[in-house]
Formats: sequence, C-alpha cells, structure tokens
Amino acid sequence: MSGAAMALAGCGRDSRKKQIKFWGVGREGDVAETLIRGFEQEHPDIAVNVQKMPFTAAHEKLLTAYAGDTLPDIGQLGNTWIPELAALDALEPLDGYVSGSKQIPLEDYFEGILASNRLDRTLFGIPWYVDTRLLYYRKDLLRQAGFNEPPQTWQQWSDMLGAIKQQVGRDRYSVLLPVNEFEPLLVLGLQMPSELLRDGGRWGNFRSDDFRRVLTFYESMFARDWAPRMTNTQISNVWDEFGRGLFSFYISGPWNIAEFKKRLPPALKNEWMTAPMPGPDGPGYSSAGGSSLVLFKSSQAKPEAWLLVEYLSRPEVQQQFYDLTGDMPSRRSSWQMPALVESPYARAFLEQLDRVKSPPKVPEWERIATEMRLTGERVVHRVRTIDQAVVELDRKTDEILTKRRWMLEKNTLPQVSSVGAA
Repeated sequence: MSGAAMALAGCGRDSRKKQIKFWGVGREGDVAETLIRGFEQEHPDIAVNVQKMPFTAAHEKLLTAYAGDTLPDIGQLGNTWIPELAALDALEPLDGYVSGSKQIPLEDYFEGILASNRLDRTLFGIPWYVDTRLLYYRKDLLRQAGFNEPPQTWQQWSDMLGAIKQQVGRDRYSVLLPVNEFEPLLVLGLQMPSELLRDGGRWGNFRSDDFRRVLTFYESMFARDWAPRMTNTQISNVWDEFGRGLFSFYISGPWNIAEFKKRLPPALKNEWMTAPMPGPDGPGYSSAGGSSLVLFKSSQAKPEAWLLVEYLSRPEVQQQFYDLTGDMPSRRSSWQMPALVESPYARAFLEQLDRVKSPPKVPEWERIATEMRLTGERVVHRVRTIDQAVVELDRKTDEILTKRRWMLEKNTLPQVSSVGAA
C-alpha cells in the first residue's frame, strides 16, 4: 500500500472513532493529555481532544462557550465555579451515572469536598483533586518561644503568636496574613457555626455575632503587631522570608510543600512543619477547595465522557496525577500511596480534609469574596471600624445578590438547600 493510501486508511479509521472534547485548566490541563493516553489505549474507539486554558482565561472562556453553545463534553471545573454553571443549566447531573458505576464509590471521597459538588442534593461534579489551607510553621521558632506543639484553639494560637513576637522583636512578626488575600479571613469565617450568607444565599450574614468575632480576631493579629500590614507583593519572596524568620506561621495550600522543601536552606530541613487550622474552641475547619470533573449538558457523547471521568478517578491514575502535579488526590484510598503515607507534611492535610466546609454555593461568591477581602483590608488599615465594616459588607453583599433574590422569587434559579454546609 502506498504512503498516501495508508494515510487515507488511517484517516478513515480515526474518523470512525467517537470524538470527545476535554477542557483542562492550568498545569492540570497540561498533565491531562499525558493521563488520557492510557484511556485511549483502553478505548481505541474513542479519541479525546484536550484543550488547555490558563486559569486567568478559563472562566471567561467557559461563559463565552456557554453563550455560543460550544462547551466541551467534559471539563475541569473549580469547585466554586460549579454553582454558576449549574445555575445556567450547563452541567449534567451525575447521580444516575454514579449509581450505576463500580468505579466511583462516593464513600471513598472526603465528605466536605463532595458536598461542594452538590446543589440541592444533586451531584454535579466528581472531585478530581482536593485543596485546602492550613498552617505552615517554623518548629524551631515555636520551640524557642516555649511551645513544642502547634495550636489547636485560637487562644493557644494567640498565646504562641504573642510569645513569638516578644522573642523576635520589632522588625519580625509571628504570622503572615497578606491583606490582599481573602482566603485567611474566609478560613476563619468558615470555622463559626453561622453561615456567611443567610436565607438560602439571599442575604449577607456578616453582621452576625460569629463573623464579628472572626473579624475581631483577625484584626487583633495586626493591631498587636503579630502580623505585618503587607500584601503578598510587598514580600520579596515568601519562602526566603519564612526561612529568614520574618514570620513563623503562614496559611497556605498543599502546593507549597514542594516549594518549601526546594527553597528553604538545608539547615532548616527539619525545622518546619504543617498543622491543621486551630479553631475558636478546638480543631478548626478550613475551606473545601480543588477541582472536579464535570459533564456538560450539551454534550452528544456523555457515555464516552463518563468513561473518561471513571478512568481519571481510578486510584492508580490519581497516583500518576499526583506524581506529575503534586495535586492531592480526591479519594481516600489514593492516600495510601507511599509518597503521601511517608510525607510528614501531607498528614496534616489528610487530617484537615476531614474538617472542611464549602464557601457559600452561589454564583456570585467570587464577587462577595472580593468585597470580604476589601473589608478585611479596610479594618486592618483602620479605615473602617468593625461595626462599620460588617454593615458595609452586608450592604454590598445584598446588592450583589439582588438579581439572585429576584430569580429565586420568580422560581427561575435552582435553590440551594445549604449555601455553606459541609
């Protein structure tokens, strides 16, 4: 057979394959192409077209594709984006697929993470990798201040922060809480019983006694000079400054395990550790983060796309995913891999993942989170008192949610049974 004939024959075989489109985001999108080769070997009748997007463009591209009816069959979706796409009726409910699947036992997933994929008890995503935030701390500086264990309560943490500040002096601090990041304030807010939004996500609840307590505790760390009034852009290099002892505690996610191991000097190799978040009166909650695999309702290849979800959810594939990205696996059984079992830094994340809560599950959450960050920054810089700040934050939140309330009253938007519960 001539080369041209062989090319035509190959092209003919490819054209008979079922084509599915997968959209991945960031580094995970790059890695998806590698993982999917194994899927295509198992399913030679299916071809997967992987399209990669940077995080900065992904949200707009998804909305543009929805408007133009060009969404893919399957995609990677951040947990906090699920409510928005579900409200647009762009996502395929997955409960029926899961009930007929032997590959995805929901009891193997972290309850709080799985809850972030549910709206009105309907499952819209299968967690692909998980993310949460907790404490990174300097063991040696904590020990010098008289403490051998990390804190479990806010009072214990306050005692440690005060003792460290007394030890390190005026030009160094106890904790870094960049004022241009909303995540530390969110994590503290999720630790309280009261929801951040009330009445099914219709109104802000920031004037509650619980959030006032959170904002008071947050502001006190700056007022006592335990935390610098700095943004992360004012810190030349977080890892170097952590190594130099500019601060002893830092709230961050699992990606920084590899960074601290790589960037801290050899003398500090055994002098830093991770710990779960302390709470108001005991071990605390943190945010349920990560990305999930979703099927889009417009897909004409849902059975084939679901096969890909099942494949990417296998423990052995999740292990490969972890090896390539460092992203923590979404299934408990996948945490039995040696790289995680033997990592002292991963243990705190495993413990924390049993105490995570979703941010409010409303499409407007990212705009509200921005307002929450600005509120924290104004309080820290003494532009607003706490009383003024919570009233203003509720007012702005209520404005953001105006359209949501109208749509719920007209019954044109799916109601969320619990906007922040784990």
